[in-house]
Amino acid sequence: MRSVLVAGVALGLLTAGSAFAEVKIGVGAPVTGGSAAFGAQFKNGVGQAVEDFNKTGGILGQKVEFAVGDDASDPKQGVSVANKFSSDKTNFVVGHFNSGVSIPASDVYSESNIVEITPASTNVKFTERGLWNTFRTCGRDDQQGAVAGNYLATQYKGKKVAVVHDKTPYGKGLADETLKAFKAKGGKEVLYEGVNPGEKDYSALVSKLKQAGVDIVYFGGYYTEGGLIIRQMRDQGLKAPLMGGDGMVDKELVAIAGPGAEGTLTTFPPDARKNPAAKDVVAAFKAKGVDPEAYTLYAYAAAQILKQAAEGAKTLDGKKVAAFMHEGKPFNTVLGPISFDKKGDITKPDYVIYQWKKGADGQIGYTGNELTQ
Repeated sequence: MRSVLVAGVALGLLTAGSAFAEVKIGVGAPVTGGSAAFGAQFKNGVGQAVEDFNKTGGILGQKVEFAVGDDASDPKQGVSVANKFSSDKTNFVVGHFNSGVSIPASDVYSESNIVEITPASTNVKFTERGLWNTFRTCGRDDQQGAVAGNYLATQYKGKKVAVVHDKTPYGKGLADETLKAFKAKGGKEVLYEGVNPGEKDYSALVSKLKQAGVDIVYFGGYYTEGGLIIRQMRDQGLKAPLMGGDGMVDKELVAIAGPGAEGTLTTFPPDARKNPAAKDVVAAFKAKGVDPEAYTLYAYAAAQILKQAAEGAKTLDGKKVAAFMHEGKPFNTVLGPISFDKKGDITKPDYVIYQWKKGADGQIGYTGNELTQ
């Protein structure tokens, strides 16, 4: 499938698919910037879904096209992408990645009769505001944080635990939910610190961690900063493991952190690539040389749900499609059956803890390294 750059659009809006398509799916994601690896996952997931849809009659008998709007993980640019999708008469949006982008963008989509379903934004606020159009195929920070906080309280009882976040709605939200769960189990942090995303030098933070004698560091943030913190911890001789959330689950974490990434802990749902429902789709990705890791299949599932909801509601009208999604009926996806509550949250969230280890191939990864609590 060929992608072409739309001239004159500074947002980096890409279109792919048939020029005669009638159903438009927008993909809001960071194509550039520190979270670009996740943007690629979104594009790959929706792109494969659209390709598969068009082989079997599209949506409601109409061909489907998709466009990727580069929000660069920036809320203002995300709103610009949302306005562009609105002016282009986009029917549905899969996105965004960052909670801090999804939340303001969803207001634009709400006013434009566009259903938004995010594969990755976990901040509680996204679905707590009562908007009619917000859904997600992932869980929430309070659910993910409960798993991480419980692990820290049981496995590091009496140890020195530090909590660090990147000041973003996602990173701080996840860190705070983890800390809340940790404290509820009797834990107490020895250090709570915020860092600025995009910085390269975290030596001052590492010095504080060393001085506090920490046994483990919980980090709410993304793989770019997480990888740098790990590398600089190891450079200064701090061997304490770093634990984080779904925003760190990408191979780029190891590319940035280096060998010190071994032993890192991350929370993420069970590996979707192992789900029997994803077998054929995973094979299609691998035939193209694409590893559908992390959020790739969550983006594919989001597109599947939009197709099934539109066909179930027998319309492309956003509010009618959303009403169908809110009915609680299960949708068949590569993640297995998914149904939504009245807020747009999935009814059966599931998080596990992975420990990044060196495999037989010598590469450090999380696949197959789920921990039992």
